[in-house]
Amino acid sequence: MLILYSLALCLVLVLGSPWWLFRMATSGKYREGLTERLGFIPQRLRASCGSGPILWIHAVSVGEILAASRLITELTQRLAPSGIRVVVSTTTRTGQNLARDRFGHDQFGSARVFYFPLDFAWAVRRWLRFLHPRLLILLETEFWPRLLVECRHARIPVAVVNARISDRSWPRYRRLAFLWRRLLNSLAAVLAQTPLDAERLQFLGAANVRVAGNLKYDIRTAEPAPIVALLREHLPPATPVLVCGSTLAGEDDLLLSAIPPNIVTILAPRHPERFSQVAQLLRKRGGSFIRRSEWFGSPQPIVPGTVFLLDSIGELASVYALATAAFVGGSLIPAGGHNPLEPAQFGVPIAMGPYYENFRGIVDTLLQRNALRIVTPENLQLALAELLSASPATQAIGARAKEIFATESGAMQKAIDAILALLEAQP
Repeated sequence: MLILYSLALCLVLVLGSPWWLFRMATSGKYREGLTERLGFIPQRLRASCGSGPILWIHAVSVGEILAASRLITELTQRLAPSGIRVVVSTTTRTGQNLARDRFGHDQFGSARVFYFPLDFAWAVRRWLRFLHPRLLILLETEFWPRLLVECRHARIPVAVVNARISDRSWPRYRRLAFLWRRLLNSLAAVLAQTPLDAERLQFLGAANVRVAGNLKYDIRTAEPAPIVALLREHLPPATPVLVCGSTLAGEDDLLLSAIPPNIVTILAPRHPERFSQVAQLLRKRGGSFIRRSEWFGSPQPIVPGTVFLLDSIGELASVYALATAAFVGGSLIPAGGHNPLEPAQFGVPIAMGPYYENFRGIVDTLLQRNALRIVTPENLQLALAELLSASPATQAIGARAKEIFATESGAMQKAIDAILALLEAQP
């Protein structure tokens, strides 16, 4: 079955190669890190990670890097006396950029961030032979068959932190449960987000599963991005601010048509490749709009009625602190939604669309305490106007969200305890 899987993966790459090559040539999106994905070790790592014990943490993209940030920082500090180096891999370019910005070098001043290899034997084996980690930590559901098999052959324990199986992917996993049981039954530890996730993982044959909570409750914006202080200085006083975060194609138009007049809207598209598209949409609609990339160098006062396009990565979580109300994107269209805890930590009243299955546990907890509003395109305008009113009732929604954010934390410490125990158990 592993041979068939590898052949199928190879076939996908071959058939899709014209599209991949076109994207590489026109946008450079997949060109960066290609050699690392193919198993070639960059020189910056050869000089620093070729010897000594390694803990390898893999986080796919920006969301996973943000969720794991405190975990990576804490483990780096805790493991420094023992000489264990923490290295970090990502799959996407945006995740790679954020990881290099936050964790580019470890406690020894050595490079430690790289691109995750493609799931082919030659690529995976080269990285495993080079790093030979004492433990591999996967975030959420990064179950790559070849990687799991090669780790088993090399006797490298694998643990999964913040593990989940989304509603959308569950039917696919369930249909292939007989295959997953062979791959997941040797996992050293699986820390599930919710009891439902734990149940699904156990059904798939995962070993050593327990519920530990969601790392996203432990995300803290310790140091606000510089843009926050600059915006605070230039925003019009007493003017409501609506932050629309992580929006996807199809949502921007709906939101722009629903926002009340005489407010400031901060619009943050999810993907960098959409920044120019959204700017073009704003230009076409008319009205006042500002691009963060053009404004930051020579900031000017922002007037009511302006849409501020946050065309940057890694600043949104801090910018939520400025919001009178927030809309969390990826939820008005069937895309699974994004993380409502980012605005919740600031006590901001939150709205989301009906498609939030990627964060079902978190959203359900907020809904049970009346700490979030679910909206549809039909009632979006009315709901946003209500949340922006800053009435005692809407402020109480934000206060309850902040309380939940504070009281549900603790997953990070459970993850650290489990990881340290696994490392201590290694000879």
